[in-house]
Parts: sequence; C-alpha cells; structure tokens
Amino acid sequence: MTSMEAEFVTYLGAKAQVPITSYSAMSYFLSFTNSPYFVLVAQDDSLQAKVIATVVHAFGWQEVVPIYIDSEYGKGIVSYLMNSLQQVNARIPYSSILSASATDDQILEELFKLQTMQTRVFVVHMSANDGSRLFSNAKKAGMLSEGYVWMVTNGLGNFLDSLDPDVIECMQGVLGVQTYVPKTEELENFSNRWKLKIQEDKVHLPRNSKLNVIGFWAYDAASALARAVEKVGDTGSFLSNDGNSSNSTDLDHIKVSQIGPNLLQAILCIKFKGLAGEFGLENGQLISSSYQIINVIGNSGRVIGFWTPENGLTRGLNIDVQPNSSSRNLRTVIWPGDTSSVPKGWVIPASGTK
Repeated sequence: MTSMEAEFVTYLGAKAQVPITSYSAMSYFLSFTNSPYFVLVAQDDSLQAKVIATVVHAFGWQEVVPIYIDSEYGKGIVSYLMNSLQQVNARIPYSSILSASATDDQILEELFKLQTMQTRVFVVHMSANDGSRLFSNAKKAGMLSEGYVWMVTNGLGNFLDSLDPDVIECMQGVLGVQTYVPKTEELENFSNRWKLKIQEDKVHLPRNSKLNVIGFWAYDAASALARAVEKVGDTGSFLSNDGNSSNSTDLDHIKVSQIGPNLLQAILCIKFKGLAGEFGLENGQLISSSYQIINVIGNSGRVIGFWTPENGLTRGLNIDVQPNSSSRNLRTVIWPGDTSSVPKGWVIPASGTK
C-alpha cells in the first residue's frame, strides 16, 4: 500500500469512526493526532532517529548524509533525524533523494555525486527492495571500501535475514538499527507452528522468506483487536448517515459505526505480552521498546549493542549502567574494507577544502 492509499483508508476510517490499525509506518502525516482513528502498531521514527544520533555522537562524526526515496515514508524520518543530530552537535549538509522509479544508472549517478563531497557517513532509510538496489550499486561504485560509514534504519535492518546473499555480500561492514524482539517460549512455539503450517499447506514463499518483527506486530495487532472486540461486545453495527443516498461510493453518506468509538478506546487501553514484546499504546502508537545495533559481517548481522531510552547505548540489556553514548559501550565493529579502525567520517573533497 502506498502512503496515499494509506491516508485515504485512514480518512475512510475517520469518516466511519472505525479504528484503522497499521503495523508499518507508511506516512509521516499518519498519526493519532491528525487521524484519531488511526492506530500504529510500530515503533516511532523519532525514537529511531535518536538511536542513530547517539551512534553518530559515540564515534565522533559531525556530518551525516541521509539517503532515501522521494516518498512520504522516505521523508518522514528526516526532520526527526535533523533535530536529533543537532542535539549532539552534528548536522546534515546534504540529503540524497532518489526517485522511486530511479534506474541503476541514475542511482550510480547520485552515488558518484556523493563521492565528490567530503562527508563519508551515510544513513539509508529505505525498504528492503530499494535498499538492496542501493547497496548493490554502492558496491559497484567502490563505496563499501575503507573510510566509508553506512547505517541503515529498521526499514531495511529488520529484513536483513530475508535479503539475498548477494546483497548481504555488498553490505559488509554496514551498521544497522533493528527492533529488539525478546526471545520467549511463546515466540518459539509460534514460529514452529508457522513453519509447520507452511509445510502442511505447501505454501510457496519467496527465497529467504522468514518471520520478522513486522509479522509479529501484525499478529499482536490482530490479538489486540480481538481482545478489544471481546471487551466491547456486540453492542451495535453500523448506522447510515443518510438513508436517502443510493450511491454506495458517495463519501458524504458513508455509514458510521455505532461501536467504533468504544472499540477504539478499548484498543488504546489494552496491555498484554505479545510476540514482539510488551504491547501497549500511547497516543495511538506502540510504546517503543529497545533497539539493537547490528554490524553486517559474513552472512548476517552481528549484534554489537543495544539502545534503550533509559540507558542509551549498552553492550547488553538488563545492565545497570548510567545513561551513556560512548562507543566503548559497543562491541568491536568491523567497518567497510574489513577494518576495525573507526572511519573519521570525512575526506578532503576535490576542491581541496575541509
């Protein structure tokens, strides 16, 4: 679903007073404040921007170039990132914005443009498909070599295990932000049941398809809705605004739910332990949990640390530490070019000035 389609569905939900639950952030403009019947079961990009800024500060970099697709989703994190970076005395000198229909040649042209600039720290905020194309071309351009820093948001980081091995090979040394999902017995049992169901139904899935936090959020969203319906009960269905309308597509005469407001309040108040962790909503959005920082090495991402709102960067969770943003709180990073030496984050540009 595109951001425009998501906004339209949310508009219909508001007109009909029916809660619209989403488990992926499609648009910067979709929020509980702007759309009171929109419920987001996903993490807040503003908090993820703080994670990235903390990592930037930990390694002493002062400039960051975000790379994203020209869409509401792509642009959504930029203002958050700019504000978070300012708080750690870093800035965005340039934003690399790619068209959704960009060809490989156009992507390479933009990457070559970035090579002429002094900044060598890049933050990629893209979907798995778009990010895969970007890194394949960045590898061709020689930008996964020593001196470069690449970080990906959880839009790509949460899907690392499902990426093609050739793409992972192009991402060696990349840092990534992932949603932390605690390993529980319930999660393991669910994963086993899912695998068994796939085998029994002989469902053909794309290569490397695996369960990830998006699927867990979807399951938790459905569970929350079921609990809310059970709590509200069958107290009504729909009531037409105007019975004289014969045009079912007329948005001025859309039917209004009698139980929608009560259902919304029930969803907002529900708390339980879900597959993705503790489930609870604040201002119509999932209360953000912890993040883990990964370093792409070999065939997958290796966890090098965690970030929580309370403690900042830590090597492990449940560690009693003072809030900190030091790189010493992360395990050793292997950077692009297969080196453990921290990149300085800039080079002297072609003009010869720093």
